[in-house]
Amino acid sequence: MFNSIKNLWFRDRAESRPYINDVAVRIRAGMLLLIPIYMGFTLYDVAYTSSWVVDSHTAVDTYETNWDEHIIYAVEATKRAYEYSTQTWVLLYALFEMLAGMFVFTARLSPTILISTLLAQRSPPIWKPLLPKRFAWTMGASFIIACLLYFNPDSFAEFINALFSQELLPTTENYMPFWIPNVLVWVCLVLMWMETVLGFCLGCQIHALLVRLGLIQEECEACNNIDWDAIAAKNNNQ
Repeated sequence: MFNSIKNLWFRDRAESRPYINDVAVRIRAGMLLLIPIYMGFTLYDVAYTSSWVVDSHTAVDTYETNWDEHIIYAVEATKRAYEYSTQTWVLLYALFEMLAGMFVFTARLSPTILISTLLAQRSPPIWKPLLPKRFAWTMGASFIIACLLYFNPDSFAEFINALFSQELLPTTENYMPFWIPNVLVWVCLVLMWMETVLGFCLGCQIHALLVRLGLIQEECEACNNIDWDAIAAKNNNQ
């Protein structure tokens, strides 16, 4: 346990190209999966449930019916006011987790990395390079930022307008289409589920493809089919 707390999920924190335990990564993805689930329910509530709050105690029978012979009632109703402070804090925490996992130093600040490392102690480690995961988490961070802008359009608009000293973005309406955060939340949900259950990291595969195409000038160690278990067995036999 001491070594887990000291090194977290890193094979060796002193390595110039850090390797992390993929078992712990998958456990962490399962923990963070709760965030897109929560955001998905939030967006569903906004899009598909009634935007009106009806006081059932004020319902009064008008003794009239509509064309379908349904009784018409007079009620007191108010428009729902959506307040996203809780969602904003949840997204900010998710953004912190994405950024914290990218570097050896900041990983110490992540509660989910510590917990997942401790939970992964009894399983044989599967070492994979941090670099592709860093690329995948950068994708996740960009999705989270887009969702933050959707839930806080006025704050971002005021910042941009003050920065450029002109009204570039409206402050009285949401200029981001609803489909953008809706799609991104479900994309995050699917990708994190694939990471947790299947051990498949789409961001890592995209990183490998970009390296092969020469668009990213980095070595793709995952593409070299390095079998760390075979190397460890060979070293033990020597």
